[in-house]
Amino acid sequence: MKIAVYCSSSNLIADHYKQMAFELGKWIANERHTLVYGGAVGGLMTAVAEGAYNNKGNIIGVVPHSVINKGRKTNLPIELHITEDLNERKHLMKQLADIFIVLPGSFGTLDEMFDVVSAGTLNEHKKPLIILNWQHYYDHLIELFAWMKQEKCLPKAEIYKPEVATTLEDCINIINKYIIE
Repeated sequence: MKIAVYCSSSNLIADHYKQMAFELGKWIANERHTLVYGGAVGGLMTAVAEGAYNNKGNIIGVVPHSVINKGRKTNLPIELHITEDLNERKHLMKQLADIFIVLPGSFGTLDEMFDVVSAGTLNEHKKPLIILNWQHYYDHLIELFAWMKQEKCLPKAEIYKPEVATTLEDCINIINKYIIE
């Protein structure tokens, strides 16, 4: 299974987030899945990629020219796809992945997540998306989703609904549910 991971590339993020991302990458490798990620260095991107790489995992990086121009492209010897821009990167990652995991991140991570959710809502794909609400990072976002539903901004019958995990173990259990199906 190809697992796309959207996450922070900030080096300022706390170490406990990096450790969790490393463990996810390690699990992806040990279970013989393929990591699909943004192909950049820094923060959780480095951690998840190193977790997979250090455990002989298969890794696909998708990196736009703008990241390369900033000197932030990974140096790991992985399969690397270079895109013209962020939109092409998002499109290619959606095509490559079978499932999506959202780790703590910022605007880029949220943009990628909402792109997947919007495409799923329009029935452009049926691939699952898991928000890993590690250490309550996404509590306010999840509250916003509930508010949107209460205010009737979301359809009554949600066509595409992200799943939420609060621990890495919960996230892995959700992934395994889709492997069995």
